[in-house]
Amino acid sequence: MPKYLMSVIGPAEYTGFGAYASKSEMRESMAQTGAFNARLREQGVLDFVDGLAPASTSTVVDARGPQTMLTDGPYVETKEYLNGLWIIDVPDLDAALRYAAEASSVCRSRIEVRPFHLSS
Repeated sequence: MPKYLMSVIGPAEYTGFGAYASKSEMRESMAQTGAFNARLREQGVLDFVDGLAPASTSTVVDARGPQTMLTDGPYVETKEYLNGLWIIDVPDLDAALRYAAEASSVCRSRIEVRPFHLSS
C-alpha cells in the first residue's frame, strides 16, 4: 500500500496554550489526538507519529560547498512550520484524505497530505 505523510502545519512558536483558546481546549485536543493515534495503530495503518520541538530549535546543515555550514533556526522565514507528522500506510489518496480530515479536526491544525515518492 502507498505511504502518505500527514504534516501538521501550525504556528512557528507555541506560547501559552499555542493555537488553543484555553488549557482545557488544549487538553481536550491532546486527548482526542491520542485516541485518533490509538485507532490508527489498531487499524494497522500507522507507521509513525510524533510532534516536533519548536522551529527555533532546528539547525540547518548545508554541505554543498567546500565547508559545511551550520545555521541555527529554521531554513525559511514564515509564520507557520511543520509541527508534527504522521506516516500512514493506506490503500489510496482518498483514504489518506479521510484520515487527514479527522487529524485536522482532533489536533485543530491544518494538515498537508503528501505521498511518498517510492510508495508501492
